[in-house]
Amino acid sequence: MENVKRQPIRSFKDLDVYQNSYASMILVFKEILPNLPKEEEFDLKSQIRRSSKAVPRLIAEGYSKRHQKRGFQKYIDDALAESNETIVSLMQVRDLYPNYVEINLCKNLIDSYDKTSRQLYNLALSWDKFNKGNRITKSSVEHSL
Repeated sequence: MENVKRQPIRSFKDLDVYQNSYASMILVFKEILPNLPKEEEFDLKSQIRRSSKAVPRLIAEGYSKRHQKRGFQKYIDDALAESNETIVSLMQVRDLYPNYVEINLCKNLIDSYDKTSRQLYNLALSWDKFNKGNRITKSSVEHSL
């Protein structure tokens, strides 16, 4: 196992899951949305736009409520749901519009959002243990991601 010294978490921007989801959202906006056909403007395109933006926003909002177990948990659960929704939308884009988008980019984004979903799930579990007073540190919460 690699011994990586982790930086302290001072803000939501320090969370790997936030950084990954934000970078993925930027790619969706720059590389996927502009290439979708016009007839998807108010359906698939709109849905991906909302769900991909929601993931980093919910992480940031949840982080501000980290002192409240239920408050934090709700936002992390919602971010996980939005991440999974984005995966399904990207799969639809890949399968319905292979001539409009780069298939490998879709695959990479699907993998990235899948990683984000797993990170969010693990963060929720680790934070729950942390709040229950188990011998877990905040650095091990981030490490579990």
